[in-house]
Amino acid sequence: MKIKFTLISISLILFFLSSCYYDKEDELYPASGICDATVAVTYSAQIVPLFQQYCYSCHGGNASSGGGIPMGTYTTDKAMALNGSLYGSITHTSNFSTMPKGMNKLTACQIGKVKKWIDGGSLNN
Repeated sequence: MKIKFTLISISLILFFLSSCYYDKEDELYPASGICDATVAVTYSAQIVPLFQQYCYSCHGGNASSGGGIPMGTYTTDKAMALNGSLYGSITHTSNFSTMPKGMNKLTACQIGKVKKWIDGGSLNN
């Protein structure tokens, strides 16, 4: 009886331990349209919504919480892209202020979209 109880206990423990895991969206859905490398990245369709979600609340308009770094127009966004500070900040590269401030790092997919836009010339499309 003692052996049967021990085997059942060990089995249950192993079952519960093996059922716990951490899902990573990029690994589970690598070919989804969300992060498909073949999809063209445009400023208006992918970059602006991303910046609206993570950047413009602090860096847009007259917001003073953005450390005096303006964003929110194509001209200011492109300037950030071209001088390297945008990519350095969102990838948490040393010597750059990590962004978005007080939030988790952007996903690899989101960073990839920004990089693709920058590498494509930061076009206003």
